[in-house]
Amino acid sequence: MEAVLLMGIQATGKSSFCRERFGDTHVRINLDMLRTRHREQRLLDLCCEIRQPFVVDNTNPTREDRARYVTAARAVRMGVVGYYFESAIEPAMARNAKRSGAARVPDRGILGTYSRLELPSLDEGFDALYFVRIAEGGFAVEEWRS
Repeated sequence: MEAVLLMGIQATGKSSFCRERFGDTHVRINLDMLRTRHREQRLLDLCCEIRQPFVVDNTNPTREDRARYVTAARAVRMGVVGYYFESAIEPAMARNAKRSGAARVPDRGILGTYSRLELPSLDEGFDALYFVRIAEGGFAVEEWRS
């Protein structure tokens, strides 16, 4: 059983990657969709209780943000894998500018997430970490180099 955490600023491809790689195998936990931390926690607890593979599709910019999911998964002996998305501000802002409606994140939101962004580390409890960047035709995934 596996818990997956996606990490990176908005407009870096996390949700597209999530649908592509985990849409048929993992429950998607996403604060934008669930709207409250209470609902998110309930779904996380249920996934852990029934040992359902899940993927957390949030920005998860800080070690502290990630710890709630890692701790919950580890408590039920689930493996934990992290995917850090290349978070260059200019390309993300350009992709975000092409979005419309609720999908478009205010620039200050992206800048705020970027200012809090901490690189992940295996010592947070991950079994494996990967670096993901948007590439022609999809995504390029590489093993994390610490």
